[in-house]
Amino acid sequence: MARILIVDDHPLVRTGFAQLIGDTHELEVCGEAGDMASGLELATQLKPDLAIIDLSLAGGSGLDLIEHIKARDSEVLMLVASMHDEALYAERVLAAGARGYINKQEAQDKIIKAIRQVLSGKVYLSERMTERMLSGMVDGKAEKRDIDSLSNRELQVFEMIGQGISSNNMAGHLNLSIKTIETHQAHIKKKLGLSSGHELTHRAVRWVLEQDQ
Repeated sequence: MARILIVDDHPLVRTGFAQLIGDTHELEVCGEAGDMASGLELATQLKPDLAIIDLSLAGGSGLDLIEHIKARDSEVLMLVASMHDEALYAERVLAAGARGYINKQEAQDKIIKAIRQVLSGKVYLSERMTERMLSGMVDGKAEKRDIDSLSNRELQVFEMIGQGISSNNMAGHLNLSIKTIETHQAHIKKKLGLSSGHELTHRAVRWVLEQDQ
């Protein structure tokens, strides 16, 4: 049986995934974690065949966790299950080392299919995302949307700004200095063509609201 680790900060999501996996004869849940530190510890100790990872985790991001797991044990396959915009994050999670991305809105019907596909050595993405990536390859490197130009850390800071998290709390959550947070904010403003902190906050809040919709 393939052993699956679930890393998600919502207990109900973990329970739902565990039930779906438990009803599948060739899969079993070997562990569950609700934050980045626990996820990394269990991935190291249990060495699952596959880890299902959310992008929003306490103590760090899912992208950070993917990179850490990849650095420690390249044998663990990883599948991201998240509410975030697939068009914005799918390529990032693949670049970090994951083998697939599934939106949580589709997960109840497709999570087992996604797990099986990744375990078989393939990449799992939605049909629309696969088509988008293939079109980009055919057409050449398409012009990036402005948000796409942000680095993974900048995108994380941008999202936290939109969630109303202060710079001090950001620094503590990400284990960074206030100076580093301010540097990221300056880079974000430059990349997005924004001239003030007020414009940055307004843009970030609007973006977060769009993601929630």
